[in-house]
Amino acid sequence: MNLPASQQNRFDLIRLILASGVFVYHAVVLAGVDPKGPLECAFAQFAEICIQGFFIVSGALVAGSYDRSSNWKDYAGKRLRRLYPAYAVVIVIPAFVSFALTGDTLGVLAYLAANLTFLNFFAPNLPGLFESNRLTEVNGALWTLKIEVMFYMILPLIFLVLNRLGRLWWLAVIAFYIFAEAWTYVLPLAVEGKLGESLARQLPGQLAFFAMGIALWKCEPQLRRRWRALGLAGMVLVAASLMYPMLDPLRAFALSGLIAAIAFAPGPALNAARFGDISYGLYITHFPILQALLAAGLLSVLGAPAFFSLAAVLVILASFVLWHLVEKPALRPSSHYRKVAAKDPP
Repeated sequence: MNLPASQQNRFDLIRLILASGVFVYHAVVLAGVDPKGPLECAFAQFAEICIQGFFIVSGALVAGSYDRSSNWKDYAGKRLRRLYPAYAVVIVIPAFVSFALTGDTLGVLAYLAANLTFLNFFAPNLPGLFESNRLTEVNGALWTLKIEVMFYMILPLIFLVLNRLGRLWWLAVIAFYIFAEAWTYVLPLAVEGKLGESLARQLPGQLAFFAMGIALWKCEPQLRRRWRALGLAGMVLVAASLMYPMLDPLRAFALSGLIAAIAFAPGPALNAARFGDISYGLYITHFPILQALLAAGLLSVLGAPAFFSLAAVLVILASFVLWHLVEKPALRPSSHYRKVAAKDPP
């Protein structure tokens, strides 16, 4: 399917790169390559940027999805079809393995009840799985999914505000941005310990990134004309936010400019989803696959290079299987994700 140049973007490629970045970080952490050392800290910072980028891209794509929906039921159905079937599979499979190994009905049911409702923090572990690993969580990457779902739920209210303001919609985006950054700053001061830091990382603490994604969607024609300036400013400001923590509130603004430059720059579309949109599958499958390989002792048997190569191959294969057997069949034929995953005609 060939789109006009004015409609092409590289969001699928960006999502794949961001998911791969999170996979690399978790591979380093779970394998204990440099426990709490400079390498692990550097990858942790990189993974944080990847997740923030995910929220920006999600803000842009989901805003477009809502705008194209005939009503809120249509919108909710599209979001449910895209997110939940694959998510449920990734939750249920380890639960079956755990039950087969231990027969612990209550432990498995507690895990299913918490994780199938996106409350992963209530029961991150399963009986008999990964208990000797450095981290014992079954899937430590899923904490962002509840933030995504919360954003999906409040997006109609955000659109109500944007539509009421009309041409002054950008005032709402600025207000959401400032509120989110204030929440992130104040909450750790108001709530002591790790609880405050954890709550600050949830919604609305991440709303600035979703808001900038909405801004990308609203301003796409103008951004396409200014992609060079956006890319340069984005790179400089992202680097500055990493070097100087006081500039961290600029991260969402800076990162959105960098993403816009990559997404909208002239040139080939580089359809990363041509043979299957595997970015979501890669994100939700990589953690338990790494955990299983580590539990099997393959890191010490194979050595780090072979271990990481095997993990990458298995994650990619699992992502393609999940796309073709679960994700794609669950989507409507008219879905954007099915269309971009179709091969271009010769």
